[in-house]
Amino acid sequence: MHFYSLTGSVRDEKALAADYRPAREIGVIRLGEEVLYFRKQRKIFYVPYDEIRQCFRQVMLVPARLCCGQGNLSVENFVICTDAGELAQIQIPGERAGKALLEEIRVRAPKAEIGYWKNKDAEE
Repeated sequence: MHFYSLTGSVRDEKALAADYRPAREIGVIRLGEEVLYFRKQRKIFYVPYDEIRQCFRQVMLVPARLCCGQGNLSVENFVICTDAGELAQIQIPGERAGKALLEEIRVRAPKAEIGYWKNKDAEE
């Protein structure tokens, strides 16, 4: 099992593997003690909680034509931002998963801002 850092901070592979196995799993995301992991294809990426500056749910509506008419399907994403900007956009199973992730991040990364602010700099 190989781990890939999204922020450039390198951690010990054995310590990451030991933290990854018992971590809480929500969709493709796993919440370890000090690191957030997510799978993409056969790779496992990680972001340390202390480097997360903001995270939020992003809901995109995708137009769909169904058998009995037209409608929109909602696609939930979990977005992680660091000092460098938006780092990852991870698709999650649904609204409940997104809310659970935000609550867990609130506990594990107390310095991170939870939620999205469109014009944050303009408000200051």
